[in-house]
Amino acid sequence: MQPPKFVLASASPARQRLLQAVGINPIICKSGFDESTINESDPVKLVETLAQCKAQIVAKQFTDALVLGCDSLLLLGGKVYGKPDSKASAIARWQQMAGQQGTLYTGHCLISPQGEQVLRCGITQVYFGAITLDLIQAYVDSGEPLNCAGAFALEGKGGLLVDRLEGCHSNVIGLSLPLLREMLQDLGYPLTLFWA
Repeated sequence: MQPPKFVLASASPARQRLLQAVGINPIICKSGFDESTINESDPVKLVETLAQCKAQIVAKQFTDALVLGCDSLLLLGGKVYGKPDSKASAIARWQQMAGQQGTLYTGHCLISPQGEQVLRCGITQVYFGAITLDLIQAYVDSGEPLNCAGAFALEGKGGLLVDRLEGCHSNVIGLSLPLLREMLQDLGYPLTLFWA
């Protein structure tokens, strides 16, 4: 079986690194989808819908590719958070998160060259360390939390600020590798087909 191209409908360096680490060298194609057009209160439906919209836009540009779209958000205290829009909002967010538990949702949509779609949502419990305001400010000043759903990067400096996880580790980075394995199997593609 000749493998189709594997396209990641995301400009996320973390997602790209996760795929490369498991032997998949994706083509990167950012969707440009306007997330503000989706109004959904259920976090699972929200991340799945956003992932699907991103994947569908990119899939139209390829006739011979598997296209993966993803979207992540953090639920904390009953409120949904994406990327912070400023340093001030990141600091305020971390003041809420410190010492608390949040739930990280990542929606995944995989579209086959034939147009078949598989949707999944990964859910991981994140326990944040009880960190000081000085450390919060230093972390935000590093710039890292401004590019991440939930205002932290588990694979970066933010990993020092998380006490523990319950659930899939890679899901928190932006792409659940176990879910990707299941989705490829559902579409009939062996994992080894994409190993570079």
